[in-house]
Amino acid sequence: MANVIRVQFNPIFREFNRTRCRYRAAKGSAGSGKSVDIAQDFVVKLMDDKYAGANLLVVRKIDESNRDSTYAEVKAAINRVCGDMASALWTVRQSPLEMVCNKTGNKIIFRGMKDDSQREKIKSVTFERGKLCWIWLEEATEFDEDDVDILDDRLRGELLNPNLYYQMTFSFNPVDANHWIKAKYFDIESPDIFTHHSTYRDNRFIDEAYYRRMELRKIQDPEGYKVYGEGEWGVTGGRFFTSWSKTIHVCKPFAIPTGWLRFRSMDWGSYRPYAVGWYAVDYDSMIWKYRELYGYGGKPNVGTGENARQVAMKIVEAEKEDREISYGVLDSACWNASGTTGPTVAEEINNVLSEYKKTTFAKSEKGRENGAEQLKLRLDGYKGRDGKQVPGIVFFETCFHNIRTIPVLTHDKRQPEKVDTTGEDHCFDETAYALTSRPWTPKKPEPEGKRDAYSRKRDNGLDWMAM
Repeated sequence: MANVIRVQFNPIFREFNRTRCRYRAAKGSAGSGKSVDIAQDFVVKLMDDKYAGANLLVVRKIDESNRDSTYAEVKAAINRVCGDMASALWTVRQSPLEMVCNKTGNKIIFRGMKDDSQREKIKSVTFERGKLCWIWLEEATEFDEDDVDILDDRLRGELLNPNLYYQMTFSFNPVDANHWIKAKYFDIESPDIFTHHSTYRDNRFIDEAYYRRMELRKIQDPEGYKVYGEGEWGVTGGRFFTSWSKTIHVCKPFAIPTGWLRFRSMDWGSYRPYAVGWYAVDYDSMIWKYRELYGYGGKPNVGTGENARQVAMKIVEAEKEDREISYGVLDSACWNASGTTGPTVAEEINNVLSEYKKTTFAKSEKGRENGAEQLKLRLDGYKGRDGKQVPGIVFFETCFHNIRTIPVLTHDKRQPEKVDTTGEDHCFDETAYALTSRPWTPKKPEPEGKRDAYSRKRDNGLDWMAM
């Protein structure tokens, strides 16, 4: 390069940054500096004439998460690396999110893979100059294996610059020892795979207060510390909803039949995420969760800070094309006075819904244990005449945060019959309110000669088991 750029890196990532393996996977604790390192590494490489013709695709499962996470991280890296020359060396755009190095012409774009539409758009990603060489999957455990296969297929073809190479980068906290990433990249040996482990102790830029906080967590939450302090794979046991199966409980979206009853449920949050869910009830009393609205602040268990009216307007927008919503249930605590004058959270939300002639919320039933039991019953379902499990609830695959958070909830350490409330339990709470509004008892298998509910749906062309 014409100018010498001096950048500080954590030594722990030296070999990670140098490897040219097709897959490099960085698992580590919170505060280990892995995301900062990866962003900085890409910025330096994309500015180097040696890598002319290289382009980077940065992916989060939810596209909206990029703005406050990966986009902000890469922008901060550009400012660290380039200082006062940042605006001269890089063109940074917000709509769409992208960055172009003015020196080399290399480009960074940001995308999501929440649904089939976004997956299809990624398949057609092209660049005016050069090729897509590098892909970074931040919070990689959010992705399905099929998502990664689609991305992997994009890295192909002859590279005219001999210095270029194809590479996928994964970064994540290893929350689940049963995750497919562990089996595919960490449990095997391959010359194409480079795995890396780091903790907050390896980060020489970390402040002392954060270090002390993590050391305290070691004492107060040893299981959580294993993942977020030591960067080790999460405990495989202790899951609360042990019968959850993606094969059985998740389906591709379909058009909800006209005659099915629809309702919605909500758990409020601002500093923590809020969760809204929409449900359809078929003629066999099976519940289909067909939409979610989640106050995801860019990181797990972090809210958006939106007020009640802003969230209510999002509910109104989401229901623009819906048929009638029969009723809604909202956490009963939202009717409690907050100590300030003016309407409560529930009143504020209902005022907006009434203003736009939408169905308002009523108070939910109290009792998380009852809600947990209802969800267990519906996940368990019953045995059909063919001996296969028929669930009482199915989630559309677009209910991403439900699918991400509910299966990994664990038992409370002091009261094992309860869900651990320190986890990301907002989708569960909202689902619990919904299910307690419609108590359910699993049916017995249909007598010989009659078809069970699943058989009728299958024969009617509703292949809700297809993935």
